[in-house]
Amino acid sequence: MPVAMMQNDLMKNRLMVALDVDHRDAALAMRDQLGDAVGWLKVGLRLFVAEGPDLVRNLNRSHKLFLDLKFHDIPNTVAQAVESAGGLGVDMINVHAGGGEEMLKAAAKAAASYPHMKLIAVTVLTSDPMPKEQARIVALERARLAQDAGLAGIVCSVHEAAAIKQACGSDFITVTPGIRWGGQDTQDQKRVADPASAIAGGSDYLVVGRPILHAASPRDAALEALAMMASVAA
Repeated sequence: MPVAMMQNDLMKNRLMVALDVDHRDAALAMRDQLGDAVGWLKVGLRLFVAEGPDLVRNLNRSHKLFLDLKFHDIPNTVAQAVESAGGLGVDMINVHAGGGEEMLKAAAKAAASYPHMKLIAVTVLTSDPMPKEQARIVALERARLAQDAGLAGIVCSVHEAAAIKQACGSDFITVTPGIRWGGQDTQDQKRVADPASAIAGGSDYLVVGRPILHAASPRDAALEALAMMASVAA
């Protein structure tokens, strides 16, 4: 297999397509269009509230599944929600680091029963308008808190990923949304980067929604992202 194809194959397991659609049929149609071009799908609040666990199980049969519900509540409630996510068989789940040490530790304890599932914490939303340096400081503090609580990694913008890797180590997972390229509109995202810059900057997983979902050919857009990612991969 040519080196470029091998790199693309590796990168597809680092690309997460956010299924930011409003109903089951649209989600399944997008899944089918993408096929094996990507390894991960992400289900967020909108789709989960509309369609629930059955759709998650369906999507998880063909792809790894990141259930992006950003739990943030009292520790016991969050722990129970994490247990329910583990029971669904999803591969990744997240909580808000802002929930504090006790909540994070309760979530990590619950997730330990599901070793296949990565538990990560949201540091600073990429839509947050706080100044870049302030966002970096807050993200670093929350990343250290999440690591100390036993989580596998965090969600951050590309601009904080390298500093978090340096502080928390190469094995601490960084998941980065806010990916745009080719002059695409950033919409509500404040801190964005293209796929190559994200990989070069320390991102382990890239979350891409609208640039792929709204493309004339979602599969071709995903392959374009993979090529950019592979171009800077070690």
